[in-house]
Amino acid sequence: MDKYTPYMLDNGLSAQIGKGKRSEDCIQAFKRNGCVYFAAIGGAGAIYSKSITNAEVLYFEDLGTEAVRRITVKDFPVVVAVDALGNDIYNGK
Repeated sequence: MDKYTPYMLDNGLSAQIGKGKRSEDCIQAFKRNGCVYFAAIGGAGAIYSKSITNAEVLYFEDLGTEAVRRITVKDFPVVVAVDALGNDIYNGK
C-alpha cells in the first residue's frame, strides 16, 4: 500500500490502519496532510472486528479486504504509529 498511500492522503484520506513500518514517502505524506497511521497487531482481526460499529466501502470493492472503507469504531485497540507531525514509533522519532 505504500505505493498508493501518498496519493490517497493527498486526495482526502485522513487515516490508515496497518501493522508495520511505513516508507519515508508515506511518512512525509502523513505529515503534509495532517493525517495519522494507526498500528494494529497482525492476526487479531476477530478482536478488532468487535470494535467496528459501522463499515462502508468507499472505493475498490473488488479488492475485498484491501478495499478503501470508512469505519466507525468504539474502543478500538490500536496505537498511533505515525502522527500528523511525522513522528514514527518504528524509527524512534
